[in-house]
Amino acid sequence: MLHIVSQYLRESALQYPGHPAFADNRITLTYMDALTEAEKIAFYMVSQGLFKKPVAVMMDKCARTVTAFLGIAMSGNYYSVIDDKMPQNRIEKILDTLEPELILIDKKNRKKAESLPGNKVIYEDLMEQVLTARDRQRVADAESRIIDTDILYVLFTSGSTGVPKGVIITHRSVIDYTEWVGETFGLNHNTVIGSQAPFYFDNSVLDIYSTIRNGGMLHVIPPMFYAFPIRLLEYIRDHKINTIFWVPTVLSRVADLNLLDKCDIDCLNRVLFAGEVMPARQLNMWIKRLPDATFANLYGPTEITVDCTYYIVDREIKDNESVPIGHACMNTDILVLNEKNELVGVNEKGELCVRGSSLSLGYYNNPEKTADAFVQNPLNKLYHELIYRTGDMVHYNERGEIIYDGRKDSQVKHTGHRIELGEIEMAVSAHPSVSSNCCLHEQVKDQLVLFYVGDIEENEIRKYLAEIVPEYMLPNICHKLMQMPLNLNGKIDRVKLKEQL
Repeated sequence: MLHIVSQYLRESALQYPGHPAFADNRITLTYMDALTEAEKIAFYMVSQGLFKKPVAVMMDKCARTVTAFLGIAMSGNYYSVIDDKMPQNRIEKILDTLEPELILIDKKNRKKAESLPGNKVIYEDLMEQVLTARDRQRVADAESRIIDTDILYVLFTSGSTGVPKGVIITHRSVIDYTEWVGETFGLNHNTVIGSQAPFYFDNSVLDIYSTIRNGGMLHVIPPMFYAFPIRLLEYIRDHKINTIFWVPTVLSRVADLNLLDKCDIDCLNRVLFAGEVMPARQLNMWIKRLPDATFANLYGPTEITVDCTYYIVDREIKDNESVPIGHACMNTDILVLNEKNELVGVNEKGELCVRGSSLSLGYYNNPEKTADAFVQNPLNKLYHELIYRTGDMVHYNERGEIIYDGRKDSQVKHTGHRIELGEIEMAVSAHPSVSSNCCLHEQVKDQLVLFYVGDIEENEIRKYLAEIVPEYMLPNICHKLMQMPLNLNGKIDRVKLKEQL
């Protein structure tokens, strides 16, 4: 019975040894190549006596970084990604929390890693090892000791206090999620995924493990291509990528630049998205260009292993409508609870809570934050059962689909009225001249401030909104930007925008 992720790699290497597994703009690794390199990483960990220990990975986003993750997992240890573009202060805070036994780096990051505490080893040096049959047996022996509830990775997200929170995810949770993805979207040996998400962002988990589970191929698209959207589409065309799982900001930018008809991307037959709200107007532009493709809106915080709900677009959605986040994923239960911890009815808002195998073990070395978010199921009085409180507000529509309403902490009180900032943002997104927007509340002056990018003047935005939303929801100030600031995950950087208030 398959119960750890390295078995995905071993099975695919057995079935498809010469098939390309991971590629970037420099190299292509076959499944046998990937297995060989992963075993070298694993052997080094085993030879150092490391088991169930944290290992930080500070490498460029490339094909070999994937084999580094798999090698660490194969050795019975768990990995955490450090990006060299992260601010030094953030890197230090992550390492203070993680206290890794080892930092695995590539030659390119050797200089930056010099100032970091702890032992370091260079990936390229480990590749010079020549493993014997006995060495491989030692790796296999370590691998046999891993169980499905052992940690696979710790992914650090932004904490409200400025201290990153390390979300702990197990082999079982990733396998539970990966099996659902493969079955739901029909992934197979011919699947070619184009990876957009940074490896420290949980969307990349789908890219990596869905690839090796199905014996498919993963193209690690170089980050520089995202600065030139037409080259991004050309990359899809040239490498015959048929599946993408991207953040809506990237998809929206491509649509708003009117590039979809300028490149033959008919090879794409699955367009999945998650991480933030997908504006219906830009989604419809993609659907018009690829009418035969499957489009799906996936939703979920890092704490539940990437996604817990999904909606496969199966009907026309108007430009000013919300795209549903749909229904629970396989083997996942969604509880939408009101302030009395009761299940909500149709069109009644509540907090989305999750139970199931997808749940994280909590936050690394942070029992207080863990206790706040992972709590006893209030509907279960008979035995211990944890749920995760997402902090996201949702409701069920008449079709029984879940509609995302915004963050619990994004509901603000303005001029005496309770307002969902996401409702304003959705209304603005429907305007054909607006490519992106973000609405914030300035508490001291009690003002709604709208930041937007688009070919429309500020007074026209207010006139347009006045026909859609109540007067008390009209922004007091509208700021037109040349471009929206994005964070490292490619999502709108609300922190930077708040600095402009």
